[in-house]
Amino acid sequence: MNKSTNRLEGVLRSLSQEARKRGLNDSEWAASASLRKETLSRLRRRASCDFMTLVALAQVVGWQLLAVPNEQPDTSADGHFPANITREYEQRLLDFCTTRSLEPSSWAILGPRFFMAGLAVMLASDPHFDRRGLLELAELLHPGSSEPAVFERWLARSPVRPSRFLPMLRQQAPHAA
Repeated sequence: MNKSTNRLEGVLRSLSQEARKRGLNDSEWAASASLRKETLSRLRRRASCDFMTLVALAQVVGWQLLAVPNEQPDTSADGHFPANITREYEQRLLDFCTTRSLEPSSWAILGPRFFMAGLAVMLASDPHFDRRGLLELAELLHPGSSEPAVFERWLARSPVRPSRFLPMLRQQAPHAA
């Protein structure tokens, strides 16, 4: 199975989970996106799809699709953290966090896996986020990252400070954090 198939499956799985949380079955979700249920069913077996179809499905569940550059920032000597956080990079992280994505590949392209895992653990501490989903995501990105001692090390070294980042996230999307 190629990467694009894995990513499409992951995006559809995340969107489906959100639809279920909102009480939508496949027929209702598809109809709300102006699609036939059969289209949604076929989409789950395909390796690719029309972008606007995904946009429509995402909009129904209150999500937006986000394209981000596939370039990682310079990293610390051990490769666990970004070397520095520019305002532009910080804004990319904030924008991404408002999408509530739980797709590991989307998180992994934004920064070093250990750093992104710690960011997921930090978001999991906020009651407006999917705690279980974010902790599972963190473990996929970097096993052990949700352990208190590991997260404590993340907090000590991370260039992102929760006391700054979370209020900025709340301001950007009042119901995101």
